[in-house]
Amino acid sequence: MTKITTYDNPVLNIAISKTWKRLVPLMFILYFIAFIDRVNVGFAKHAMQVDIGLSDSAYALGAGIFFAAYALFGIPANLLMTKLGAKVWISLTTVVWGVLSACTGFVTSETEFVVLRFILGIAEAGFYPGILLLAAIYFPNKVRASVIAIFVLGVPCALTLGTPISGALLELHGFLGYSGWTWMFVLEGLPAALLGVFVYFYLDDNPRVARHLTQEERDALATQLASEEQKTQTSSALNALKSVRVWHLALIYGLIQVGVYGLIFFLPEQVAKLMGTTIGFKASLIAAIPWACSAVGVYFIPRYADKMAEKRVQIATACIAIAAIGLIVSVYAGPTVAIIALSLCAIGGLAVQPVFWTFPAQILSGPALAAGIGFCTTMGAFFSFLAPMIKVHTDTLFDSSRAGLIVVAMFLVVCAVLIYSLKKGLQDNK
Repeated sequence: MTKITTYDNPVLNIAISKTWKRLVPLMFILYFIAFIDRVNVGFAKHAMQVDIGLSDSAYALGAGIFFAAYALFGIPANLLMTKLGAKVWISLTTVVWGVLSACTGFVTSETEFVVLRFILGIAEAGFYPGILLLAAIYFPNKVRASVIAIFVLGVPCALTLGTPISGALLELHGFLGYSGWTWMFVLEGLPAALLGVFVYFYLDDNPRVARHLTQEERDALATQLASEEQKTQTSSALNALKSVRVWHLALIYGLIQVGVYGLIFFLPEQVAKLMGTTIGFKASLIAAIPWACSAVGVYFIPRYADKMAEKRVQIATACIAIAAIGLIVSVYAGPTVAIIALSLCAIGGLAVQPVFWTFPAQILSGPALAAGIGFCTTMGAFFSFLAPMIKVHTDTLFDSSRAGLIVVAMFLVVCAVLIYSLKKGLQDNK
């Protein structure tokens, strides 16, 4: 691991380094598996349409309703984590979502598909905001973007490695009498359940009880985190939800998710069209290229943002602008240029997220931070719910397969403007 800490207190630097080694790989693995389970439905779409008569509208509803449930339960789940502790909550949600994801392989109707996706959304509602809260509980502001970057790196890695894996599992069709999409859901869901059990015995709730630190290191880390909390403007959960700034941040995060999930759910299909083929192992390998490229951006851009903390807003704005431009170009370009443009879109849409998540902790602390993160992820889930339907219904309205992605790109343009407008509000809270 390269050096990421720059504090004057050597004991604090050691504590951060130890905590990084213990927690960040776990956070990455958890999100890697979670994201495969979240988006593998995109690869099963065609096969499920053939086997159970799943319509385009039912698919869009099922893909999106996951996020509706996520939105409804995001804030309560995050506040519940502050009561139960990170160890119990994260392990519980991981086990439950793994089992439910595996069960998706056995649905037999559109209704079962939609209902199970909704329940899966409830199960995952506390996971992502819970991990973000865990990062805020354990890591000071100077290194938080780099920490979250490794966590978010699970997305492009899951889409890079998980994409061909999902494509290959689909080709197990008929093995032992089960369809390929059944094998895909089962074999990608059960690892989460096993990992959840491991989390319960491995994770500690906060730095003051962290088994991997000495008492001196615990004290140094807890003192630094406490001093940062004192500089925040809001610690009340209720006040956080009333704050215009929090609503501003939540709207930004929601618009980011329109772009990200507008790309994720339809990228395999888009690539297959560019190649003039159906979704399978070959198309899935090409579809993995944008996510492989985005992994590089997710790793390096947030690290640069940590070094240039005063420029985080401008860096985030540039990321979203690049994503919007890439998406628009991909709609009109030929196959090679389109893949390059989609890669730029993936880089911008994913690399912006670790940078964005440094913003809430600059104005919130304690229960307010839990509520604020929960509210932002709730707004993100709501817009993620809309993303596939925006794409499908816009295409239908204009009778064009390009229209939906252009509208998604326009959402990203608005997002870039809103991010840039944060500059003045955050400049005193670096």
